[in-house]
Amino acid sequence: MKMDENDELLSEYDLDYSKSKPNRFAEKYQQMQRTVVLDSDIAENFPSAESVNEALRFLVRVTQENKGRFQK
Repeated sequence: MKMDENDELLSEYDLDYSKSKPNRFAEKYQQMQRTVVLDSDIAENFPSAESVNEALRFLVRVTQENKGRFQK
């Protein structure tokens, strides 16, 4: 394999994991996540987590935009 002169990446790196530190953001990130299990009839309509999030964001936006519109 021919190396490109402009390519800064090496084909292999020798990483010293003995100097690694715990991820200081891991606990905070886990606190921000929510795991939700969808019923199978709903899940079959969503091919990915991204599509579920997109649909929920749309629902939240529409609900907020129409807040108070249909209340008596």
